Amino acid sequence: MSTSLGGYMGKVALVDLTAQTVSEYPWTDAQRKLFIGGKIMAAKILCDNLTGAETPFSEENLIVITTGPLTGTGAPSSGRFNLSTLSPQTGYITSSNCGGSFGYYLKRAGLDALILKGRCAARSWLVIENDRFTFRSADEDGLWGLKVTPAQEKITELLTAAWGKVRGFGQMVIGPAGENQVLYSAVISGERAAGRTGVGAVFGWKNLKGIAVTGNHEFRVFNPEKNARWNAKWFDYLRRHPLTGNQLPRLGTAGLVSSMQMRGMLSTKNYTYGRYDDFELVNGETLAEEQNIVNKGCLTCPIKCARTVSVDGREVKGPELETLGLLGGGILNNDLEKILRWNNELDELGMDTISCASTVAWAMEANEKGLWDNGLAFGKTDGLSRLFEDIAYRRGVGAELALGSKRLAEKYGGLEFAIQSKGLELAAYEPRRAVGQGLGYAVSNRGGCHLNGGYLVILEGLGLNTNAQTPHAKADFTMMFQDLMEMISATGQCLFTSYAFFPGILITRPNGAITRVANAAIPFIGWAVRAMNKFPLALALHLPVFHHTRGVQYATGMPMTFGKYMRCGERGYTLERWVDVRFGASAKVDTLPKRLTDVPQDPNDPKTKVPLEQMKKTYYRARGWDANGIPTQRTLKKLKIIA
Repeated sequence: MSTSLGGYMGKVALVDLTAQTVSEYPWTDAQRKLFIGGKIMAAKILCDNLTGAETPFSEENLIVITTGPLTGTGAPSSGRFNLSTLSPQTGYITSSNCGGSFGYYLKRAGLDALILKGRCAARSWLVIENDRFTFRSADEDGLWGLKVTPAQEKITELLTAAWGKVRGFGQMVIGPAGENQVLYSAVISGERAAGRTGVGAVFGWKNLKGIAVTGNHEFRVFNPEKNARWNAKWFDYLRRHPLTGNQLPRLGTAGLVSSMQMRGMLSTKNYTYGRYDDFELVNGETLAEEQNIVNKGCLTCPIKCARTVSVDGREVKGPELETLGLLGGGILNNDLEKILRWNNELDELGMDTISCASTVAWAMEANEKGLWDNGLAFGKTDGLSRLFEDIAYRRGVGAELALGSKRLAEKYGGLEFAIQSKGLELAAYEPRRAVGQGLGYAVSNRGGCHLNGGYLVILEGLGLNTNAQTPHAKADFTMMFQDLMEMISATGQCLFTSYAFFPGILITRPNGAITRVANAAIPFIGWAVRAMNKFPLALALHLPVFHHTRGVQYATGMPMTFGKYMRCGERGYTLERWVDVRFGASAKVDTLPKRLTDVPQDPNDPKTKVPLEQMKKTYYRARGWDANGIPTQRTLKKLKIIA
């Protein structure tokens, strides 16, 4: 179906893996205006096709691969794509976001989205050239069993031979972990990972090794002149902002290790503590000064936060904050070169570094406490490379570790220190020193995710420095940030563009009068944020620090104020929750382990724990969900999710 809107290709392909047939999935301009693209579009497709009876490893489960309307328009950091499916880790619908070039080439093939249903009868991979879809044997082509880089190199070799010349294309593959359905296996595109919630395991169950896509369709924007001028202004703003123009390019996300250490937010010894004595050996400064070769970025990215390091004489992607924190202090390891190696090994095996590291940390503590004799111990790391291989191939102890920390704790005991929510292990931010982030982890639709949770640590010490222990206003800000980030993802952009939402003066002058007033005021303006969340359409304006609204407007032709942008994000977030309710989501699963809610990080300060239940009640009211965490009919109608 065609579209009158800019920024879209006007077509969604439905691929039946079982029958190896392709048809067009109906998607109208009215749906584009309500559900935008990316993870919101995917949530609507899953909502219309899943009943609640499906399981992650079933033919009825869908994989929905979506782009956003800004992909291909030249907007900053707009080269991302989204994978949504039922997660084998959580049992709820999930979205996993990825950079690289796949989304760009999917649109070049004339597609806004790709829906995969069924299961390949034999191990396969898929090639898309505009309207031509070709299934090839992953066994005959020698792809099955390969690690990530050899698999992608083999695909490049095969396609070059088939086409007679090298042409631009995007690809995604799984590694051995996905083939063996490790519950936290990833899908990798180039050097970038759709890492979280086990999307790679769903690919593996469906016998799909990977997808390659190319095409020659042209992109169209609604107002080319305004779009080009606005994007140039936007790029300039991001380059001048202290976070997106200095900290992230200079240190990457790894630069947050030192800030988290200073504020007691750095996960240490499986979240027993919030500070690691040897943090300086594994922080962003040390990585930048001693290991980083060059910065890299995704398509149209002015930030270039990715690091490049050397492992065995090869230039490979360097670790981000989560990997440094969780494979550093999280397991009491101070050897940076080991982390560089492990990061590369986990990528090559196709595994999420966050869930893998946290599962290993849980196992170390379970062994220490006598719950499970597995031979693992904090600070003893010489055998981890072999262990990661064992996990990917499900050998020995690795076969159990492939299940993740929640399932292991349910078997052996130790749920109170299995640091996860809904089965998804938390990121490296210790929430007892950032309680708003703790709320976000618990209520996040996809489980213990710092980004889907709203990333309130940006207020609680990593951007501003508001009171990190108070629950006041945290629920309202969590909702606002979740909705804004939901929409940024839906448009196809990187969430790091949201960092520039905070005026630079608040970052460069942390002790200035304006910053001190902002920090002091935030806990007392929850009522104002609540009003904005409740009546966003009254905010019929464009904010000078938030370029996203005009970016969408000039690219698509859709009127897009700040308030409408918020409402679109709210619609997407509540839509995901409504689908999750079919699979059992409620207040009962919006939880954190007792270590974080019942045990103060500082024994002398009872406030250093997450007052979760108090904040959850406020959060549900703010969202228009009932006391059980379920969206009300009134809210669903207000958001036009139901008629």
